[in-house]
Amino acid sequence: MSKHIGIVGAGAAGLHLGLYLRQHDIDVTIYTDRRPEAYQDIRLLNTVAHHSVTIARESDMDVNKWPVNEHGYYGHYYHVGTPTPLNFYGDLHQPSRAVDYRIYLPELMNAFTDNGGKIVYEQIAAEDMEQLSEQYDLVVVCAGKYAFGEMFDTREDASPFKTPQRALCVGLFKGIKESPIRAVTMSFSPGAGELIEIPTLSFDGMCTALVLENHIGGELEVLSTTRYDDNPRAFLDLLLEKLHKHHPTVAERIDPEEFDLVRDSNDILQGRVTPVYRKGSARLSNGKSVVALGDMLATVDPVLGQGANMASHGARVLGEEIVSNDVFDDRFIEHVERRREDRTICATRWTNYMLKNLQELPPEFQQFIGTLSQSRAMADEFTDNFNYPEKQWDYFSSPERLLEWCQKYAQGIAA
Repeated sequence: MSKHIGIVGAGAAGLHLGLYLRQHDIDVTIYTDRRPEAYQDIRLLNTVAHHSVTIARESDMDVNKWPVNEHGYYGHYYHVGTPTPLNFYGDLHQPSRAVDYRIYLPELMNAFTDNGGKIVYEQIAAEDMEQLSEQYDLVVVCAGKYAFGEMFDTREDASPFKTPQRALCVGLFKGIKESPIRAVTMSFSPGAGELIEIPTLSFDGMCTALVLENHIGGELEVLSTTRYDDNPRAFLDLLLEKLHKHHPTVAERIDPEEFDLVRDSNDILQGRVTPVYRKGSARLSNGKSVVALGDMLATVDPVLGQGANMASHGARVLGEEIVSNDVFDDRFIEHVERRREDRTICATRWTNYMLKNLQELPPEFQQFIGTLSQSRAMADEFTDNFNYPEKQWDYFSSPERLLEWCQKYAQGIAA
């Protein structure tokens, strides 16, 4: 049976799904309003790290164009700004890698069309969905965080926040010396915010992404509203001041004379994200269902870097189900939901847990940080579980589970 699949959105979710389906000779059309050549001069889209599980899928689809031995990173440095600062490190079992999506997405778009996929360059709106659904056996919606959000009902059990939890300031910078091991740095300033420093490949080679997750109402929130364009020197001076105070292990590696955005003001992104988890499908008035994927299914704050990896996982699951089924009905959707939900909802819940508890610091979370800082084995497990959020959530889903995890490693420390 010949299958015809329509995908609305050409982000990681849509492209990973489209590429996988083309590997299996399924007819696929992707709808997007941006051509590959347009990405060169647009604003930074995100600062996304792909973990090894996602890189493995890219290799399967022959789009792993950025070898980890050249562009990857190997673990996480951690800094916790308690009265006596805690500094420690955890390994990844396999490297992760971050590539500027203004490079990454066009590469995958070209690979998709080279493999026989079709891209239609036009703006699709929610009111177009019914007509589109008549043209395909299945339509998948993965266009941005909010564009079609009203189509899919919110799952309240997995959406505890109604407003953004962080004021974001994200940019690509030069003038930051790499750590002894090329790695992410996760720096926590209690009461002020978090910083994720990510070695990133951009247009001019390797640079540094700084993801500042600033607590709303806190001292660092000003970084989310101060415009680089208004006075670049003033912005950089303000940023340096805040980094030295709140994230010193990053600040100490900055050359203030060289420190700046890599190219221009398109390399900075400021804003806020409201986390939301939606139902995985929606019924149209013509009786057909459309499936949500990527950010349309689960929009998470970037503090743990889970969004793109969730999207890739969901795309693979959906792709496998499309390949193995000829009828795309309610039972098909049940199969998809059952297979993809555990990783997606666990990544969502773990991210939301960290957003809350990095501010509130309940006793069991403080004990976790203390044990983590003393046990390299625990730090390695915690770090590698960024690949496996369902394993991570097994530990964080209750105070009892978290304390039991701490006890396991505390015995090793005592010995």
